[in-house]
Amino acid sequence: MKGIILAGGSGTRLHPMTMATSKQLLPVYDKPMIYYPLSTLMLAGIRDIMIITTPHDMAQFQRLLGDGTQLGVRFTYRVQPSPDGLAQAFLIGEDWLEGAPCALALGDNLIFADHLSVMLQSAARREHGATVFAYPVRDPQRYGVVTFNAQGRATEIIEKPEKPASNMAVTGLYFYDHRVVEFARKVRPSARGELEITTLNQMYLEEGTLQVERLGRGCAWLDAGVPDSLMQAGMFVQTIQSRQGMLVGSPEEVAFRMGYIDAPQLRELAQRVGKTDLSRMLLELVK
Repeated sequence: MKGIILAGGSGTRLHPMTMATSKQLLPVYDKPMIYYPLSTLMLAGIRDIMIITTPHDMAQFQRLLGDGTQLGVRFTYRVQPSPDGLAQAFLIGEDWLEGAPCALALGDNLIFADHLSVMLQSAARREHGATVFAYPVRDPQRYGVVTFNAQGRATEIIEKPEKPASNMAVTGLYFYDHRVVEFARKVRPSARGELEITTLNQMYLEEGTLQVERLGRGCAWLDAGVPDSLMQAGMFVQTIQSRQGMLVGSPEEVAFRMGYIDAPQLRELAQRVGKTDLSRMLLELVK
């Protein structure tokens, strides 16, 4: 399975901060925002990852992440000329995917759970259909909302409904089988002119192959796309790391725990970070 991180857009909801840099490069506590979805894909066992961003921001991502060798993965970079919807990512990466199944992670989303790697790897192993994750929120009208029947099966997904039928929002993490490009080609622009990921998910739902995994207690999902949620995400990471001594959203740690790199390589990465708490925590892993 391959992975895509969508890190484009103009980040207007975070102006003026994003007038100088990409939203996905803003700090979430002690790491760039993109580290969190990157860590999520790596936890799923995905090592071949495409980063889609704007022509203006690509050089910054390449400077930060390189080709992925230092993490035991491989990065490819592509440009999204204009933000025409999340489903466009599969059309941009069609030749790179070469018919492989794919996971898509939004560059401003953070998911945290003790058992996260088990859920992710289970979704990555599914050979047919798609898997999305639903999370209860107080403001579902901001998201794609999934409705369930009395038996707990998903029946409908609606993008940003005015009157949501449930409070279960679809998170910015999606797993698809090898047919995803075929489905994406059938998506037509919505009323707001975008190729909606919700339309793609609804296609899988209608054929009975969409699996919706509920994230409940013990899980955290944060969309850091507005100032309040960006601050909340940073405070969440700071709390976990300072109180529990547990790293959140560190691709270096994930690469080591997944066996993508060895202890000497992790030590070198820790030393590159300099005299920081992040460096100290990574060196403790080496010990």
